[in-house]
This record gives sequence, structure tokens and C-alpha cells, in this order.
Amino acid sequence: MAFKSLEASVLAIPFKVAFKHASAERKLTETLWVKAQGHTGLYGYGEGCPREYVTRENLASTQAFVAAHRADWLSNINDVHSLAAWVNSHHTEIDQNPAAWTSVELALLDLFCKEQEKSVEATLGLITPTGRFTYTAVLGDADPQSMEAQLAHYQKAGFGDFKIKLSGDRERDLAKVSILTAAGISPQKVRADANNFWHDTNTALAHLQALDYPFWAIEEPLQPGDIAGMQRISSELNTKIILDESLLRSKQLRLFHEMPQRWIANLRVSKMGGLLRSLEFLQKTKQCGVAIIVGAHVGETSLLTRVALTIAANARDHLLAQEGAFGTHLLAYDAVQPSLMFGAAGVLDADALDLSTHAGWGLKINSQIHKST
Repeated sequence: MAFKSLEASVLAIPFKVAFKHASAERKLTETLWVKAQGHTGLYGYGEGCPREYVTRENLASTQAFVAAHRADWLSNINDVHSLAAWVNSHHTEIDQNPAAWTSVELALLDLFCKEQEKSVEATLGLITPTGRFTYTAVLGDADPQSMEAQLAHYQKAGFGDFKIKLSGDRERDLAKVSILTAAGISPQKVRADANNFWHDTNTALAHLQALDYPFWAIEEPLQPGDIAGMQRISSELNTKIILDESLLRSKQLRLFHEMPQRWIANLRVSKMGGLLRSLEFLQKTKQCGVAIIVGAHVGETSLLTRVALTIAANARDHLLAQEGAFGTHLLAYDAVQPSLMFGAAGVLDADALDLSTHAGWGLKINSQIHKST
């Protein structure tokens, strides 16, 4: 059955603390929130996180995308099959507007599956998230004193996997690795994210070598798409390279077929353009031997955390790490209930959610979000 209406709005939830990295500093969510209404009176909800420095989208462009295509969707999408058909026939539009489409696709999947009284996984023939999912402790580009306190908090909570944001300032980054060393954390448990800080391979190498800390992986040290430079960094530092801004869609994987063990894909649903494209991307990474990390944009609500659980559940033996699930650890309040977030040791227990018994994404909308949209 076709849906009745689709509304897009901005969701701006304050953070409890600001989060900083080399590309941006955030104090509240920057989210496109979509609500789709069916003729039966049911609603579906979706979320996308536009990021200028990742996909060149912003809140204005995502809203314009929805406005431009809403009539087409109302006329041509009426179930999961026609939704998938639209995705397959509109690669270019989604490539240019992945976060915008993500919010729409997730809302329609939620609605159509609710109308069938099935979970998204049951509808699509996927593995339902069950068991324990372990998340990475992410340390933003804070001053050394703040980082030391945050690291101590993570260690006390039992986290065993860490990601730090590099600043590009040598003294500041040296202080960070000194804190990690003093805390007794093995470099084999730490990966670094440079957020495309360096423009020159020699400069990046000099900085990273000066840190004298053998991270097991480094994410996006150079400008997006500088594959040759990142290959050199990987070789000279004997480390893996995590691809984020340099790997936005499935067809780009052909660039990394040579020595696939060198590369790791950061799969973020909003960056990839929705669940269906993320599943396709996951399958192709398996075929070419590139492992993945299921990533997250800073400020995602629990709706995108829920969707990412689907990817992780269907990537289990191909998954190296998982990020996100901050929920109200970071947000002043969440968009949905329950708030999906890690607990002790970074673990989220999906069995407690019993997702197979709930239709759609299985989440209730927090009435407080109407004050933000």
C-alpha cells in the first residue's frame, strides 16, 4: 500500500559535552529526521546525518532533495520491492545525496515493515541482531588533561578497544600517545583517525613517525582519494589504512582489490546511502577481501544505532570493530526509546531488545523530539 505523506525536518539535540576532531567541532546533532505516514495511520521514521566534509551535503541540501523527489516517491514507492527498485534505478541521485536518501529509506522501511507486522530483518531475509556487540571507546581531540580523564573513565568501565582523533599538532599528539603508554594500553588496541588532516605524504609520515606509537590502523591520514599516498603510509609504517571519506560507494572498491589486507572500510549507513546500499557494499567487501568497521557519525541517535546493528549482525566474521551507540552518554535526550547505548566494557546486549518480536525498527519515538524538529 502506498504511503500517505512524508515530512522532513531538522533534529537538533544538544550534546552533554562538545566533541572535536580535525574536520569539525559539534555541540548538537545535525540530523535530517523523516516521518512517513501510511494510509493505515501508522508512521515510519528515518534519520540521516549530512556532513559537508564527507558527502558535501548539509541540512539545506537534504531538505531540498526530499522536496524535489517527494511526489515521485508518493507515486512510485508502495512497498519494500518498489523501494528497492527506486534505489537500483537512481544511483546517481543517491550518490549525490546519500544522507538525505538514508533518512527517507529508513522511514519507509520502518513504515512498510510495521504494516506487515514484521521486523526489518524478517522482511528482508536478514540475520536479526542477537547477542553482544562490543563498541570502541572514541577519544576526541581534547586537551591532554581532558583526554586523560576520559581515558581513565573508559578503562574503569572495562573498554578494551580505542580510537583517538589526531590533531596534526605534534606536541599535542605526542601528549596523547604518552597518555596511552602511561595507561598501559597496547598499540594493537588503538587506531588513530586523522580526518584527512595532511595534504602531503612526507609531512604525514614525518608526523606519524615522530609519535613512535605503532597504531594498528590509521584512518584517512591524507586528502580523500589519495590512494597512492595512503599505500605508502601503510607500507612504511606497517599499518592498515581505514577508508572513510575515500570510500563512499561500492564501485570504488575496485581501487582496493590489490593487497586487500592493507585496507579496512569504515561502513557508515548514512554515508553509504541507506541500509540497502550498505548491505550491497558489505557483500562486495566480503567478495574482495576488504574487512570493515561499522562506523557512526558523531551525534547519531539510537535510530541509526539500531540500523547499524543490522549491518554488524550480518557482517559478524568480517567485522573488525564497531563505533557509535553513545545514546544519552552524549545526547541530552534521545530521539527514540529505548536509548541504544553501550554499557560496561563497551557492550550492548541485543538480546535484551528482543528485536525479532517488534515490527519495523522496533523503537518508540520520544515525544520530546517534537520540540527539536
